Amino acid sequence: MPAAPPEPPSLSRDALVAQLRDAGCVFAEDEAALLLAAARDPAELSAMAGRRAAGLPLEHVLGWAEFCGLRIVVEPGVFVPRRRSELLVRQAASVTRPGALVVDLCCGSGALGAALAAMVASRTQEDGEPGGARLPGGRIELHAADLDGAAVRCARRNVAEAGGRVHEGDLFDALPAGLLGRVAVLLANVPYVPTSSLGLLPAEARVHEPRRALDGGDDGLGVLRRVTAEAPRWLAPGGRLLTETSEAQADAAAAVMENDGLAVRIDRCEESGATVLTGTRPAAGTRQAPEA
Repeated sequence: MPAAPPEPPSLSRDALVAQLRDAGCVFAEDEAALLLAAARDPAELSAMAGRRAAGLPLEHVLGWAEFCGLRIVVEPGVFVPRRRSELLVRQAASVTRPGALVVDLCCGSGALGAALAAMVASRTQEDGEPGGARLPGGRIELHAADLDGAAVRCARRNVAEAGGRVHEGDLFDALPAGLLGRVAVLLANVPYVPTSSLGLLPAEARVHEPRRALDGGDDGLGVLRRVTAEAPRWLAPGGRLLTETSEAQADAAAAVMENDGLAVRIDRCEESGATVLTGTRPAAGTRQAPEA
């Protein structure tokens, strides 16, 4: 029998760092450590290093992204969750109780829903928070939806531990009709980059992530308008819609939400540059007013 081909020589850490640095990776040392830990053999390490040096996002090379302390599965071509979106999850966790019906719309990899579920479960266990009897372990009832088949495939893996269900389709059209008027928390990290600004995005996003996960239309608010127009029908009285936007778009986005009957609060994190809007459907018999 012919001899098996020899394995390629293993890259040393220094050689790997040099290859990544030459390719323009700013955090070459950190990335090298992750690649070395992930590769099962020299051949795989060489292949992974080559893909990263060619410009593939590190998360796509590794097959996962770190988000809110979780490893979120991401396949090539799927939007990579951003650290700044952790503010959105924290804001949602502050108003989500165990047993709440939560929808992660435009879910991508399902990172937001998975992280929110983990936060609520962890808080319930640590604080002994009441109200978790409806679902085991302080769980929320989680539904997620996305139009992209690859994203849906990843999301199903990422929300499995939380018992979440993922639906494929365009925004609310993907959801079961039985959720109408019952949603306590609606996460909608919609695309908000104006079409004319897409060319200014880093190549990792512009080349390797789906355009429809980034393109928010002429002013960046096109998808948000579609969501807020339908959100009051799906939200329970007092239910909340949480979305992320840029600082420059915050006031215009808030006006869109207010125009559709939601009382809006804006939260910002200077460190991460994140801006989150929370729109609340007024409870029955109450007048709309902005949240404090």
